[in-house]
Amino acid sequence: MAHFQLSWVRSHAEALWMKRFHAASEENRGLVLRDELAQTFGDSQASSPEIPVRSDGSREDGVPRTRTKITTWEAGWNVTNAIQGMFVLGLPYALLQSGYVGLLLLVLAALICNYTGKILVSCLYEEDENGHSVRVRQTYEDIARASCRHICPYIGGKLVNAAQVVELVMTCILYLVISSNLMCHSLFFLPLSPTICSAISFLILVPCMLIHDLRVVSRLSLFCSLAQFLITFIVIGYCLRQSPQWASRRLSAVKVDFDGFQVAVGVIIFSYTSQIYLPTLEESMTDRLDFDRMMNWTHALACVLKTAFSVMAFLTWGEETKEVITDNLPRALRMGVNLCLLAKALLSYPLPFYAAAEIMQTAVLKLDTSADGAERWRLLLRGSLLLLTLIMALSVPHFSLLMGLTGSVTGAAMTLLLPALFHLQLKWPELDLSRRAVDILILLLGCFCSVSGVICSIKGLITAFEDK
Repeated sequence: MAHFQLSWVRSHAEALWMKRFHAASEENRGLVLRDELAQTFGDSQASSPEIPVRSDGSREDGVPRTRTKITTWEAGWNVTNAIQGMFVLGLPYALLQSGYVGLLLLVLAALICNYTGKILVSCLYEEDENGHSVRVRQTYEDIARASCRHICPYIGGKLVNAAQVVELVMTCILYLVISSNLMCHSLFFLPLSPTICSAISFLILVPCMLIHDLRVVSRLSLFCSLAQFLITFIVIGYCLRQSPQWASRRLSAVKVDFDGFQVAVGVIIFSYTSQIYLPTLEESMTDRLDFDRMMNWTHALACVLKTAFSVMAFLTWGEETKEVITDNLPRALRMGVNLCLLAKALLSYPLPFYAAAEIMQTAVLKLDTSADGAERWRLLLRGSLLLLTLIMALSVPHFSLLMGLTGSVTGAAMTLLLPALFHLQLKWPELDLSRRAVDILILLLGCFCSVSGVICSIKGLITAFEDK
């Protein structure tokens, strides 16, 4: 007991002395239930927040957990889905904008995002008195609350919730933009304008307002992912057939447009974003000690595939590379590929839409689902959100610029800036000088990419509207 009191006094003294620089270690207890986003992407059977969980997945009280577990391979498949989605189709255009530096960015982004994903998950754990790592937090929001509790206890979670909503809504807008683009280029024999195609996509997605359970959509996501890989390899196969003309293509080695380069940085960062799903995913793993190894091989595989895909696509089409690379395919092949991509985009929309609506309903508006008229308010919220994504898709129909803006606003913040900041706050006493330097460097890089990327993306959007 005396040892416990001495430890308690020492920890609080250190907190008072260093509260301006970092957050001290927390008590070994759970903080709050996972937020709605974590519930959406995880299972509904959550572990009790009052019982800390060790890194091997067992509970402190020795009671077996009832949460459905997934293997390391299944976890890797989920991470691969997050970082190998449809937005890989914009990478060849990003490479066109950034030249040889873009190749370095593809590799560097994989390394950095892999690192920040691992340090974010490490912030879920604290060491107990026996030196064992114990999971005392459940979600990204919990980490933000713990990091900001000495400065402003309530702003951390709200900041992360806001960033999650923005990223999810922007993802929905991107799905609508690419759906309209694909529909126009697939049904070229019909006189359909981009506005009409967006309206048709909107009408198809109206039933999303009635979704209460995404289990059916989650099952379909497997087929969507397989279709994505199939289409990617079809494009790679076509590019290989055109390899004799590659000798005439050259990436710009010296002259790189700064504005285009910053947009490309946002596109590349956004294509590696998976951090918002990692806390729930890691909690679901049968063997959590495999998490770091799983992150290593998924990001290495993504880096190889994205680099090969982007380089071959650029060498095939060069300066004619379009914002969505499938638009460069021959008409006959393009129609079949784009129809498959259209189905995938429309089936992918409900997941971020549902997650954004649930966060706004529970964390922002705090609607009581059991109250009278709650269903009416829920439908109104979802209808407004669906309409907002349509209006934004019609207002900003530029896939690469919108993707770059999203990557700069929320991608850089959620993937680079916040994980490094929270890691420094919560783990400062445990980090050596080199780890602190790496985190500070990533923090500064995230700030720079975010600010400059937003400025350049907005300038690009203004220029695109002026050229209309």
